[in-house]
Amino acid sequence: MPSFDIVSKVDLQEVDNAINQARKEVATRWDFKGVPAEIELAADKKSILIKSDGEEKVEALWEILLGRLIKRGITANSLVREKKEPAGGKLVKQRVLLQQGIPAEKAKEIVKLIKETKLKVQPQIQGDSVRVSGKSKDDLQTIIQLCRSKADELHLDMQFTNFRD
Repeated sequence: MPSFDIVSKVDLQEVDNAINQARKEVATRWDFKGVPAEIELAADKKSILIKSDGEEKVEALWEILLGRLIKRGITANSLVREKKEPAGGKLVKQRVLLQQGIPAEKAKEIVKLIKETKLKVQPQIQGDSVRVSGKSKDDLQTIIQLCRSKADELHLDMQFTNFRD
């Protein structure tokens, strides 16, 4: 029986490359001369920390970083921004979480969405992914198209792996 998995994974090497490119751009920009500005990948590799001396500067750093991430194939749907908070003195910091795996509530939404199509496929949640199986490859491809069209609505970056006949 044909099947495939819906997963949500971020390529950490591409994230690291984008962070390095963003740092280089910040170093050459005149509006960041003499201003403390940091963009770094957290030690646990689950988030990115942005730090600067004001909310406007943090927002500018975010825009630079987001542009670099998008150019490297990482969508905004795979990132979750937390609130800006003081980091001592005039500094302001913001964490950006990298979404690895599909959270349980999003997986339930995906399963519900698939079941509403009334196609002869069976979605099932397997840890942090969703496996979809059915008799017809065409039905499975229809499900893939549906999920791609709903990715922004679900605020989730999805990849489709492990396609088997």
